[in-house]
Amino acid sequence: MPDQADGDGAPAQEGEAPDALRDLATAHGVLTEHEAFGGDRVRVPADTLVAVLETLGVAASTPQQVAHSLQRVQDEEWRAVLPAAVVVRAGDETQIPVHVSEGASAHVWVEIDGAEQGARMHEHRPRRDLDEVGTSAEARTIDGRRVERTTFTVPSDLPLGWHALHALSEGHETRATLVVTPRRLELPAGLADDQWWGLLAQLYSVRSSASWGVGDLADLTDLAWLVAHQNGADFVAVNPLAATEPVRPLTPSPYLPTSRRFLSPLYVRVEDVPETAYLSAADRSLVEWAADPVRDLVTDAGPIDRDAVWEAKKAALEVVFTAPRRAVRQAAYEDFVESQGAGLRDFATWCAVVEHLGRVPRPDEVGDPASPAVAALREQLADRVEFYTWLQWVADEQKQTAQRVAREAGMRIGVVHDLPAGAHPDGADTWLHRDVVARGVGAGSPPDADDPRGQDWSVPPWNPRTLARAGYAPYRDMLRTVLRHAGGLRVDNVLGLFRTWWVPAGTAPADGAYVRSDHEALVGILCLEAHRAGALVIGEDRGVAEAWAREYLAERGILGTSVLWFERDGAGRLLPPESHRRLALATVGTHVMPPTAGLVAGEHVDLAERLGLTEDPQELRRQARADRDAAVLVLAEQGMVSDHPSEREIIEGLHRYARRTPATLVGVQLVDAVGERRTQHQPGAGDEYPSWKVPLGDSAGNVVLVDDLFDHARLRSLLQVVRTAR
Repeated sequence: MPDQADGDGAPAQEGEAPDALRDLATAHGVLTEHEAFGGDRVRVPADTLVAVLETLGVAASTPQQVAHSLQRVQDEEWRAVLPAAVVVRAGDETQIPVHVSEGASAHVWVEIDGAEQGARMHEHRPRRDLDEVGTSAEARTIDGRRVERTTFTVPSDLPLGWHALHALSEGHETRATLVVTPRRLELPAGLADDQWWGLLAQLYSVRSSASWGVGDLADLTDLAWLVAHQNGADFVAVNPLAATEPVRPLTPSPYLPTSRRFLSPLYVRVEDVPETAYLSAADRSLVEWAADPVRDLVTDAGPIDRDAVWEAKKAALEVVFTAPRRAVRQAAYEDFVESQGAGLRDFATWCAVVEHLGRVPRPDEVGDPASPAVAALREQLADRVEFYTWLQWVADEQKQTAQRVAREAGMRIGVVHDLPAGAHPDGADTWLHRDVVARGVGAGSPPDADDPRGQDWSVPPWNPRTLARAGYAPYRDMLRTVLRHAGGLRVDNVLGLFRTWWVPAGTAPADGAYVRSDHEALVGILCLEAHRAGALVIGEDRGVAEAWAREYLAERGILGTSVLWFERDGAGRLLPPESHRRLALATVGTHVMPPTAGLVAGEHVDLAERLGLTEDPQELRRQARADRDAAVLVLAEQGMVSDHPSEREIIEGLHRYARRTPATLVGVQLVDAVGERRTQHQPGAGDEYPSWKVPLGDSAGNVVLVDDLFDHARLRSLLQVVRTAR
């Protein structure tokens, strides 16, 4: 980038952003400096600001472009009659600006969303006229036209929901989205003064003898029923079940799906699709033959082979898809398709197109879902589009069954699903939402204690401005689909609803910048959709954050996450149980840490040394021993372990400790319950470690199936501790 003068005409120091560029960045929500881990203030260099702004569609490469873009953003809100979207809290009276030609009048009203009252879509929507507060003395010339600002009041008694805001001036009508969100997402009845517990599981790893090599929604149903009926758990939380590619190789990470909205049919239990029971003998044989190559994978302790399982399941499901459906089943299918709208059709189209083209790069003419080329392919591939649409329906049905059975077994929450922080840069979501995601950057995290280099997750973030212009509809639709048949939702990197670390393509993760989002809108909409679904929300809030962000989430009723292994004082000791926060899910570890057995034994250090992921294995080993000893000392002081505890005793002591905290929820990782020692994901290892492919096993690595899970001695002992610890 050429040198630019600062605000006084003096040349900026090399790499440092001049004032005008900083002002432009600030106007577009790009932070020009931030507090790094450790407390130092870091100023974002000019090159990074330019790269991030141009990803936002803002020209900033020269001083002239910066000046022009700055003037444009200052006039931007005056160009629009109404704001792009208005998101308010229930009970708040809010004033909104309306821009009209100088001297012109405006009539503004709201069409009320009838969903909260159970109104049908075709019924007449009542409307409310808004009162005008007055006209500002300020006026501007915008594109050669004098424009003035007048203000209208959104009343405080509007119901929750998605309303349509209208303005009529000089015969021209403008429409925008008005969303009224709950002030607070209330906890389920009985939880406000109690503590409930549940299991945390990576579903793909939790297999049964009836699985096809990957844990599925039927296994989830059985797991939920067993842990609730036999042990009194109130929830089971699982990894994201989001959609993978329709062709192999499938991306193994559940946190890098092709779509965050839709489900992966990899988790469908073929035999549980009702039409399977009515297949002819010949077709049933085809289903059995499809399953034969992967049946033995269930007991294989090696890496999970998603590609083989998907090829087998897809072949079987194609047979089931052709079976006739009873009238009531066909009607249910059509209702589902209607409820999911154009988003489902477009996702199914993407699947069919990718399958048709294979893994080769897609031509430019099919890069736009609205292009004539895509329309032609949709017609040409109509049968495959219908197949991928149907797959979403059968997956949704089995997801519904898991939640229903969990609640019938006594769970007060049921299944807690997981929303990843983003989707694959070459996936369906990026294709479908090309206008509201930022291309050329990846969301990630700045350097912190977990990773001093920072992280680039490669997932394209929402573009805050274009998402608002879309009325937040893509975000809303994603939440609605994920929250279907869910008792709760864990939001990965919930702090990204406030600001996201953008890493421009080709730069190191540490050289990124924060871009702010409208957290009032994003968190409010999350609360609204969870309220409508009757679900609670857990926000994974580890990492660098502004101090007020966690307080804000608690105020809105969103639980945080508390990882006991990291909750320590300045001397490295575990914090006393009473020092933990109330509104949180407390766990001993996380799915991206080694299981507690491996952590206590220091096996993660051996792995890091073997993979060359540490420059000083001796120091890492010393720190691991110090962390273990400090934890054991506190547990002994609390009377939760003996003087020389075994590995199993330490794990049980840590879970006693978790139950003594005031946390709203306590989660028990299934890997801890069976003594598993292998980590599910080893950051930085690449293909040298089978991340996200480790089947559930015991301390010796022997496969543990759902069939035998609740006869497992370690699991029974740990769950007894958890049930009785309070």
